[in-house]
Amino acid sequence: MRAIAATHDQHGHPPPGKISPEFSARLARLRPKEKLRAAVLLNGAESNGKSVAARPTREERQAAIGKVRSSAGAALGDIDEILRRFNGRRLSAQPSALGTVAVETTAAGIAALTESDHVKAILEDQPIALVR
Repeated sequence: MRAIAATHDQHGHPPPGKISPEFSARLARLRPKEKLRAAVLLNGAESNGKSVAARPTREERQAAIGKVRSSAGAALGDIDEILRRFNGRRLSAQPSALGTVAVETTAAGIAALTESDHVKAILEDQPIALVR
């Protein structure tokens, strides 16, 4: 916990960049044991950056998804350990095709995840509603 506090500001907010200011403010309003759901974008889940002139084949797309899941999946043990320490849990069995995993944890758990080198960003899980 000491390492986490050293990189957060005086209000306990995580460093900018991995979570939005709005999400950080919401985390600050939570009770210590209150949990919320979030989507964690893992590092190593980026595409190869090559421009594709033609639409990739199904096999090429599946290979790209496998590569993303494999590289992001290497981080799951560390993510699970952080979540365990903060009474949280992973909700996704494996990373998505975009290299994200759904988690449920406390604000302190989210703050600890921001400290991980495996984490690129954390997004609050929000309901999606149809706008009429």
